[in-house]
Amino acid sequence: MQLAHIPLDQLNISALNMRHGKRAPDISDILPSVRARGVLVPLLVRPNGQPETFEIVAGRRRYFAAKSLADERGEGDPLPCAIMEDGDDADALEASLIENLARLDPDEVSQWETFSRLVRQGRTVPDIAATFGITDLKVKRILALGDLLPKIREAYRREEIDAETVRHLTMASKAQQKDWLALCADPDQYAPRGYQLKQWLFDGQSISTKVALFAIEEYPGLITSDLFGEDSYFADADLFWQKQNEAIAARRDTYLNDGWSEVVLLEPGQYFHPWDHEKTPKKKGGKVFIAVTYRGEVECHEG
Repeated sequence: MQLAHIPLDQLNISALNMRHGKRAPDISDILPSVRARGVLVPLLVRPNGQPETFEIVAGRRRYFAAKSLADERGEGDPLPCAIMEDGDDADALEASLIENLARLDPDEVSQWETFSRLVRQGRTVPDIAATFGITDLKVKRILALGDLLPKIREAYRREEIDAETVRHLTMASKAQQKDWLALCADPDQYAPRGYQLKQWLFDGQSISTKVALFAIEEYPGLITSDLFGEDSYFADADLFWQKQNEAIAARRDTYLNDGWSEVVLLEPGQYFHPWDHEKTPKKKGGKVFIAVTYRGEVECHEG
């Protein structure tokens, strides 16, 4: 058995799942828990013969609850999964996973206290994951709570803050966390939560490092990591755009040197509509259009 976090779009229901059917199951009883804490017990999955895709043997309701939550928020986190191997017994594996989870403290702040103590004793993330039968990412998520001010951790323990808000607060500086707590304490102010908090932290300009055309090591500013989503963001949007625009200019020069007749750089946010153009190869004077979104994504349309 191997433990991993798998994206929702790489999972589907196995026909061997005893509750397999066309109708989605009733998830009303578990949705509040998944919304507040995420999926805790790993799903049992196995490869379905296609690259990087898996079928769910056990955990159908958890899967549908996670999908419902992803629809609410516009994005979904990868799910903890136990990948079965040939000869594995599903019932035995599920019982083992539930038993391992029962060995953990009941709330994530208590888990953080336990994991932090183990780290101080020299245990590594894989060591802790193996001990409790959870994924490395789950351990990293819990340890990320150490980046929070004690008041925020305690509020999370009391379930006064939801998991998505805490996820984004782990990216906040201590000064930002203090400012956020001050907003919470002021009845005349609004403390942003969830995705709105993420926008507040980055002044509405959360730019993922995944969109950079330049080498990340060339960026001299601060990069903020999100251990919960395994993503990272440029803290200084102006500095990002300086480097990104330099890379776009270099890409344009490369196209011209390669023989394209013209390279048109569209205004930021302007869409390229292929139906307004006729496909033309480079040898016949074809052009290149470069479209850039406000999130920093770059797409080159050749010919």
